Amino acid sequence: MTIAQYLENSQQEWVEIEYPPSDLESQELPLESYLHLQQLLLLLKCLDWLWKDKEDYFAAGNLTIYYSPNQNKSEYFRGPDFFVVLNTERKPRKSWVVWEEDGKYPHVIIELLSNSTAKVDRNEKKQIYQEIFRTPDYFWFSPDTLEFQGFHLVDGKYQDIHPNEQGWLWSQQLQLFIGIYEHKLRFFTPEWVLVPTPEEAAQTAEQRAITAEETAQTTQQQLELERQQTEKLAAKLRELNIDPDSL
Repeated sequence: MTIAQYLENSQQEWVEIEYPPSDLESQELPLESYLHLQQLLLLLKCLDWLWKDKEDYFAAGNLTIYYSPNQNKSEYFRGPDFFVVLNTERKPRKSWVVWEEDGKYPHVIIELLSNSTAKVDRNEKKQIYQEIFRTPDYFWFSPDTLEFQGFHLVDGKYQDIHPNEQGWLWSQQLQLFIGIYEHKLRFFTPEWVLVPTPEEAAQTAEQRAITAEETAQTTQQQLELERQQTEKLAAKLRELNIDPDSL
């Protein structure tokens, strides 16, 4: 093989690595802190539990979104801390590649603020999500300071989402409230019910089972007490030569 042939082959191999057709790896860095990681896992666990019977959405965290119009891995990519895409196949992905997903962008994005990312989240990313992604619902939340704000896309521009009396913000896309509960960002149903984690749901079910068992035992004890009282009354009536069955 000549040097020219070797260089040509090497260049072709480099091009294949730099511009793969699909299945791109995420390039996101580790999350800022333990609080950020716990918050991200909490959002994922709660939504996946609530929508455990749905197969038409994709939710992920700290995953790269590639959106280059040239289908180029080396340009135009972002990694939201948490995002949801609706009306798509629910399956594992190494990244979200817009040109491999029928041009779909996230319907909901939540960024977790930190000292190093807050300025970008509030400005540059907000502009990208508004003007390029056209993501209908955008929220940011600080696990440290509990700063929480949300926006809904109206006529191509983000408008503030006004909180309800609980301080929660409504996500039109998720049809859920998002609000702070015990210093964490959580989902709430339209009926204002906290969406639990699988562990919380299991604990609640266990507690309900215990309560039901205790109620059944109490009912059984009451019935037994009533039976004993009835027998004592019948015995007393017989001592008086009165047939209790005739009463």
